[in-house]
Amino acid sequence: MANVHLQPSYVLHHRPYRDTSRILELFTRDHGRVSVFARGARGGSKSNSSLLSILQPFNRLLVSWSGRGEAGQLTGAEFDGAMMPLPPDRLVHGFYLNELLLKLFARHDSHPDVFALYSQTLDQLKREDPIRPLRLFEKRLLDAIGYGLALERDARDHEPIDPDASYHYRMEQGPVRIEGVAEGTVVYSGATLLSLGREELSDAAVCADARRLLRAALDRCLEGRELRTRQVMLALRKGK
Repeated sequence: MANVHLQPSYVLHHRPYRDTSRILELFTRDHGRVSVFARGARGGSKSNSSLLSILQPFNRLLVSWSGRGEAGQLTGAEFDGAMMPLPPDRLVHGFYLNELLLKLFARHDSHPDVFALYSQTLDQLKREDPIRPLRLFEKRLLDAIGYGLALERDARDHEPIDPDASYHYRMEQGPVRIEGVAEGTVVYSGATLLSLGREELSDAAVCADARRLLRAALDRCLEGRELRTRQVMLALRKGK
């Protein structure tokens, strides 16, 4: 039987189980995605109520569990440092990160680099405008799972990207310069490709262009699986 003690973790998702328990989907530093049962976490006692308040998304935790197989048994949880909650208007962005991790990672597939990236991005969402941190998270996540974007050279002639040129992006190859643009063709400016490659993204128009490219790249990885949080963010943008 495996016993894991004080593992740095985040709760990605939780759902009720039977009368008083919950099933937690954790993203851990050393064990990747892990499912654990938190028995009695929804009970009426003061200690159970305190545990439930800790076991919430976006809290950096130290979690202990035991067991083998698909799901373990939670044996303890505590805050890992001071707790700083996400502002209410950033919650949807945090859940977007969680949904990407839930749909792109299998259980028990360790990615300590992505854990550090996720932690860093949450900290940025608490302190600054969300647009740039979200785009950089998407870019670096693609790099980590082996689907990183080629952003420096033309895939056809291997010439350096021209910031003043327009490019079509072929997901299997990379950017290809185009001269005439047919109606309906999705194109990206060379300036956007270079800015994303350098992780600058200091311009709002470049960020918007990068969002389209990153979404297309992530859609390829998701293989048709929808992201609910995208629909929520779209509705929020339309409502403004």
